[in-house]
Amino acid sequence: MRGLTFRLSRRFHATPWVVVVMAALVLAVPLAMRNGTLARTPDQAPLRHGAMLPGAAAIEGRARVLDGDTIEIAGTRIRLEGIDAPEGGQTCPRAGGGIWRCGQEAAAELQKLIGRASVRCESRGTDTYGRTLGICFVGATDINAEMIRRGFAWAFVKYSRTYVTEEADARKRGIGIWQAPTTTAWDYRAGRWSTADNAIPGDCPIKGNITSNGRIYHMPWSPWYEKVRIDEGKGERWFCTEREALAAGWRPANIN
Repeated sequence: MRGLTFRLSRRFHATPWVVVVMAALVLAVPLAMRNGTLARTPDQAPLRHGAMLPGAAAIEGRARVLDGDTIEIAGTRIRLEGIDAPEGGQTCPRAGGGIWRCGQEAAAELQKLIGRASVRCESRGTDTYGRTLGICFVGATDINAEMIRRGFAWAFVKYSRTYVTEEADARKRGIGIWQAPTTTAWDYRAGRWSTADNAIPGDCPIKGNITSNGRIYHMPWSPWYEKVRIDEGKGERWFCTEREALAAGWRPANIN
């Protein structure tokens, strides 16, 4: 460090305080890269969690299930806070051998849990895409917790430790995703992203295609990702980040 300070001082004839600032910046960039703050990542955007926001009204109404941890109420997309369900295209090992479509079954289980009842979601903030993070209830039942209790989601401990007790109970009972060693949703996303990123030219593996339902983007873990073919002549395109796709007015593909 002293050698670095000396070289900076001689080259730029800087005062001592300037040298200290410059040296700190030199060290900060690699540190940020190691911590992932400057790196592109296939995982969810960093989340801002907390108690229900002061003055924030609960979102309530009939819900449409989009996947195992996402619903939509009156046009508002709500990510179930504190949990991470298997992705739509993900399969999981079954006890005794074989596999089951854990991603699709997680979405089906969430639909079964909600049924046609009204859902009430308490806001816990937003992610960096502006999507609502919510603790959601059907009556007195916390559906976030229930998805973990039933073995259809992990406690998303990277961002929240709210449901670690429920996860420990499901693991002990060996149900759902705990019936056999299973790749977590976040590791599955990372693997799919890496495979897709290496299989295409450039560095933009997100597929944006145009259908009768509008402009839809497919992440590498989408159930339909492999089937989608991009025709740039029709206005279809590739995206490097999910933020870029959302900003361009495209919407994510849903399981249902």
